Amino acid sequence: MHLSTRGRYAVMAMTELAGREGARAVTLASIAERQQISRPYLEQLFAHLRRRGLVESVRGPGGGYRLARPADQTSIADVVIAVDESLRATRCAGAGVGCLRGGARCLTHDLWDETGRRIHDYLAAVSLADVLAGRLRPGEAPEGARAA
Repeated sequence: MHLSTRGRYAVMAMTELAGREGARAVTLASIAERQQISRPYLEQLFAHLRRRGLVESVRGPGGGYRLARPADQTSIADVVIAVDESLRATRCAGAGVGCLRGGARCLTHDLWDETGRRIHDYLAAVSLADVLAGRLRPGEAPEGARAA
């Protein structure tokens, strides 16, 4: 599995929005500058995110984007999948069809299939709020809050 810039940049931009939750709408120009991502690229990503209901656009003066739901209710998997990024680790198309001639599965199919499932499960268990707080393991307290 390879997570491209599409998925990584979408997560970076959504984390930026989550960090400004409750504030005015955030412009793509502001996100582009702070995260060092091109604005035209962000426009493409945000079109996908808006269609999937993860962000809301606000028009007019003070316009921009906001999260459509709270950061603790938006998983990293939601974001990655919204921008059409695959979390599969197999090279085959899935649906029971393998990658070898005749649709046979390779010897390592189950290994990569399970790896992809675990990656998805992990990213589905981590929210934007977790990333902001530095909790990269579900249920983990932020770095500064851990008992010594």
